[in-house]
Amino acid sequence: MTGPGRSGLAGAFTVAGVVFLWGPLLVVVLFSLHSTAALSFPFRGFSLRWYEEIFSSAEVRSAAENSLIVATATAATTLVLGTLAAYGLTRTSSRARGPLALLFFLPITLPGLFIGTALLVAFARIEVTLSLATVAAAHLVYVFPFFFLIARAALDRLDPALEEAAADLGAGRWLVFRRVTLPQVWPVLVGAACLAFALSFDEFIITFFVIGPDSTLPMFIWSTLRRTIDPSINAISTLLLLFTLLLFVVTFALTSWSERRRRGSAEPLVVPALKDAP
Repeated sequence: MTGPGRSGLAGAFTVAGVVFLWGPLLVVVLFSLHSTAALSFPFRGFSLRWYEEIFSSAEVRSAAENSLIVATATAATTLVLGTLAAYGLTRTSSRARGPLALLFFLPITLPGLFIGTALLVAFARIEVTLSLATVAAAHLVYVFPFFFLIARAALDRLDPALEEAAADLGAGRWLVFRRVTLPQVWPVLVGAACLAFALSFDEFIITFFVIGPDSTLPMFIWSTLRRTIDPSINAISTLLLLFTLLLFVVTFALTSWSERRRRGSAEPLVVPALKDAP
């Protein structure tokens, strides 16, 4: 039986945990609005000067563009390859299904330091020049298991009878995938791609090993902090935090909507329409 004392203690631990997790982040957000360059209390007033400074900086804009390029390429490639891999794995009864799934998930268990070092050695062995392309390839290795995990779970929940009915009506595998499977899982796949984008956009450790002469936003923050503690870093970090949270909210909203639509619709697709499909 839970008493008032125990409930109060549990609430106190919950509040302490929330403060421990979000307190430092809120301090960064607060001092990104500080009117002075001081990074300690007392707080002397609000100002947008640090945001104006980073928006007017050519270096920040260049690093942000590079991060967007890498994250977009990574998310798009992961969306295509991850969807094909998850679909193929969930639609096969081969004994190799378990070992293949383990290989796809393996990068999650590896530290970023190991992945970055291994990829750097591999690129050096095949004499590939380090650039944003190598960063995108490295990020693909890092984010692919996260996308694959979500995509596989979404495809496993589908009713195989719908695909079998479509095949009985004469639809080929590509038509079944395009008209039956994809319409049911695309919100989850897009949400997983947003997650891949967020992970790639914020990645630093692996990027450090394979970046070459270019710079992404996390690399710019790190290089700036090596020289001096610039208050504008608080503004950049705040924008990164908000952008990442937005992507996670989009991911959660899409996956939740897909789940509600799947549960609320007894017949999500009219399979007989496939008979006359081109």
